Amino acid sequence: MRRFFLLITGFLILFSACRKENPINTDPSLKLSFSADTVLFDTVFTTIGSSIHQLKVYNKYDDDLNISEIRLFGGEQSRFKLNMDGESGWEFHDKVITANDSLFTFLNVTIDPNDQSSPFVVEDSLLFVTNGNQQMVKLVAWGQNAHYIIADRKVQGLPKFIIVADSLETTHWYNDLPYVIYGYALINSYGTLHIHEGVRIYMHDLGYDDHCGLLSWSDGQLIIEGTAENPVTIQGDRMEPYFKDQPGQWDRIWLMDGRPGGDHIISHAILRNAFVGIQAESFLKATQAALYIDNTVIENNTGWGILARNYAIGADNLVIDNCAGYNFEAQMGGYYVFRHTTMGNYWWQSPRTTPSMLFSNVVEDQDGVQHEIPFHFEMGNSIVYGSAEDEFKTALRGNEVDTTYQFDHCLIRSLKHQSSEAFVNCIFNQDPMFVDYRSFDLHLSDALSPAVGTGSPVIGAMVPYDIEGNSRLGTPDLGAYQHRD
Repeated sequence: MRRFFLLITGFLILFSACRKENPINTDPSLKLSFSADTVLFDTVFTTIGSSIHQLKVYNKYDDDLNISEIRLFGGEQSRFKLNMDGESGWEFHDKVITANDSLFTFLNVTIDPNDQSSPFVVEDSLLFVTNGNQQMVKLVAWGQNAHYIIADRKVQGLPKFIIVADSLETTHWYNDLPYVIYGYALINSYGTLHIHEGVRIYMHDLGYDDHCGLLSWSDGQLIIEGTAENPVTIQGDRMEPYFKDQPGQWDRIWLMDGRPGGDHIISHAILRNAFVGIQAESFLKATQAALYIDNTVIENNTGWGILARNYAIGADNLVIDNCAGYNFEAQMGGYYVFRHTTMGNYWWQSPRTTPSMLFSNVVEDQDGVQHEIPFHFEMGNSIVYGSAEDEFKTALRGNEVDTTYQFDHCLIRSLKHQSSEAFVNCIFNQDPMFVDYRSFDLHLSDALSPAVGTGSPVIGAMVPYDIEGNSRLGTPDLGAYQHRD
């Protein structure tokens, strides 16, 4: 029996020694799988602290795989640290994952939430190289104390979003901490988001097709209620000096059709460095609400200041400045009344071939048939000026529906419309003499400006104070700013 046991044992040892191990497959088309494509350190830190997360790396093939390189893209300067097999570092080499097995990696980050020089969102990427094939896992952590609004849903045709005001719910944002929107913040139907004075909102673009912004869904309502002393500010979240005037850092405020009595209100706000400042459109049905804007600055966008599609907008003391596309474009008709507005467009970051303002009132259905939609626009005591020879153009058709527009006591740069009856007591092609358009300062620099004292007193009485609270009664200037000696 003892001899038999030794024989069996020897046979098993021999069989084990002769058994071939799984080969390492060098096919460059093979890819690793991960437990997540983004490792999100979503703790809101209240003291200096460290958070540890796990990432699992899978080999789903029947052969072994050699990961020739695993490293943090930020290198030794990264705020993140990588731990593998009990060893901490930022770079590792030649890690083999056996067939149908997995590899555990541990990541940690240490943040001082009170370090005001830290960005709001700290990012890096973890790089894996397998058979020359590169794959990345994104790492995200919060760098300062703030309210972090993190997109968590994805619906076909929409950017990634999170609902911040659900149906029949009113959500209030107050000025205690900044708000960082990571993706899109969505107001659901019959929900209301009320943003109070002094609130600072920083947008973090997710990249690719998932951008960031505020979206009011059909029958939702957005109320932004700043004050002259404490306006609401919305901009990108990059705090480095280079990004201060870098346009296109976030997507847009997107307003769909509103419910009766649920007008959108934007008062005393500053919207900077977006793709579109405000997009207001009747997307699902004809809107039964309006957008009212007052004492607001929209500036430095890579697309539009305001893009309106068959909407109703009233605006007083509005400044729209420096947009690569249009400062204001009205598509598919609508009803618009603008008073004491300053539109200046000297876009210099790239060639500009569009005017500051464009009107159209035609929509094409699914059969390719074009339909005219009623259009009405009026502007009083305002300025539309910039670097183009014509800062105002139309593509209107009025054969079937009412189509009207009028400029009353305005200063406009245009070569084609000077004889039109739509322009009442207007000044054409005279430089309004802005203080410094390159620093986005569209105050009137001199009492000799043709915009000083040439406004209609009747229109001025409708908006008796300028965007900074200065009285314009008596002899109003054109635009949002009343000149002060």
